[in-house]
Amino acid sequence: MEHRTLGRSGLRVTPLTFGAMTVGESQGFMKGVTSSDDEALRVLDRALDHGIDCVDTANVYSEGRSEEILGRWLRGKRDRVVVMTKCRFPTLGMVPGHKPGPHEHGLSRKAILAACEQSLARLQTDYIDLYQVHMQDRQVPIEETLRALDDLVRAGKVRYLGCSNYAAYRLVESLWTADRSHLSGYVSLQLQWSLVVRDAERELVPASRAFGLGTLVWSPLARGFLSGKYVRGQPPPTGSRLGSWLDSWRQLDQDRAWRVLDQVRQVAERHQTTPAAVALAWLLGKPEVSSVIVGARTVAQLDDNLRALEVRLSAEEMTELDQVSAPDWGYPYSFIALREPW
Repeated sequence: MEHRTLGRSGLRVTPLTFGAMTVGESQGFMKGVTSSDDEALRVLDRALDHGIDCVDTANVYSEGRSEEILGRWLRGKRDRVVVMTKCRFPTLGMVPGHKPGPHEHGLSRKAILAACEQSLARLQTDYIDLYQVHMQDRQVPIEETLRALDDLVRAGKVRYLGCSNYAAYRLVESLWTADRSHLSGYVSLQLQWSLVVRDAERELVPASRAFGLGTLVWSPLARGFLSGKYVRGQPPPTGSRLGSWLDSWRQLDQDRAWRVLDQVRQVAERHQTTPAAVALAWLLGKPEVSSVIVGARTVAQLDDNLRALEVRLSAEEMTELDQVSAPDWGYPYSFIALREPW
């Protein structure tokens, strides 16, 4: 398994990162689409056996169960695994009936330090390799957030810092503040990106490129839509993620997305592989991408995703997929693109 540098940092990551959002039975928003403890451990073992030594989780995944299961799994192998987790949302915030306290969420110093200590305890580790802010928080001054994160780095509890779900202006403001104040800054940006959701290419991907951030991609298969198991004109299969998340299904059940999927299937046939492998290979072919986060509830799903590492799309196929999936960029992006490559 090859390794790539995470942006301009010295941290090296595998092209595929195991996403642990579905690890552990959930009572919150992931209820019904997560794996049992035993199956999760089998999938984690399989990933590591195939060389995937990076795992991405968050305090909120399965209300902390994801981190707890990872903590059990990490025994005896901590030094072999790059552990990524996140703070921002309340650990029990998605459980029906739970009302989070004022410091159970957000990016204040108090909330960040408490969340980090709790994650360390659940993960049964002394340090986190990449600690990520799960989403920006406009209610807290950027400098307060960054100073709290910098303190964690200086204390040795965190090795590197990253962020996710930021607006581009807030990302650049954070990078500028860290530089001006001589604080540890973000080395990575985790964002949603796929052949059917390309909004990040307007501002966030160019910002990552300009400032040397490593890009970690979540939902690369558009919540499983690009796996190929969905059929136009038919409801999503029972037990599938989109079968549970009908709002997401309605957003994807559109002509453009089906055209993209049709093209992905054609490319997959040429390579004698799966639509999922092609959709992941398209992202892996983007120079800004450090690692693509793949979630798998079963060993079979993981094996399907691993096939992406065997696919090498030609320049013509990359362009083909770029063109069929191109959204209406809007102003000023479409205006600029007429005159220079975006």
